[in-house]
Amino acid sequence: MTAFATGGDIVVGVDGSEASAAALRWAAEQAGAVHAEVVAVHAWEPTGPHIAPYAPVSARPTAEAERDEAARLLADTVRSALGPRTGPGVRAELVEGPAARVLLDRARGARLLALGRTLHGPGDEGAIGAVGRECLRHAKVPVVEVPATGRPAGARGGRAHRVAGTAV
Repeated sequence: MTAFATGGDIVVGVDGSEASAAALRWAAEQAGAVHAEVVAVHAWEPTGPHIAPYAPVSARPTAEAERDEAARLLADTVRSALGPRTGPGVRAELVEGPAARVLLDRARGARLLALGRTLHGPGDEGAIGAVGRECLRHAKVPVVEVPATGRPAGARGGRAHRVAGTAV
């Protein structure tokens, strides 16, 4: 798929975690307030080159099977975060490639990029992972880090904890 975000879109990185579901819920709420579209993006890469050459053939999934699994993860996360009837203002994109590069490409020209952040305990500021750090470093749009809420998947809510603005 080669569609890129347009000026009013809110791009969300989705990896199946509760933190990414919280970011998706937050983005959907914001999008409703500003009449924007949410673009839920899941990047995936074939593991073939990363599997030891002596691994049994049964341990080597096909690229098609991996893509299908990535598509299922994206659909399940969107459904659990936003409910079974996702509105027309939400678009899911499955893109092959390194996550940071894919998210930065998809966020080009968007309103902002939302990423989840996992909290590890009370009062924890949470750590953003390598993909998030790369996005914060190189994004040409504001990046919002949304902490995992600890709510069950499908529950509404969540607040943005930090916003990093970047010069365009």
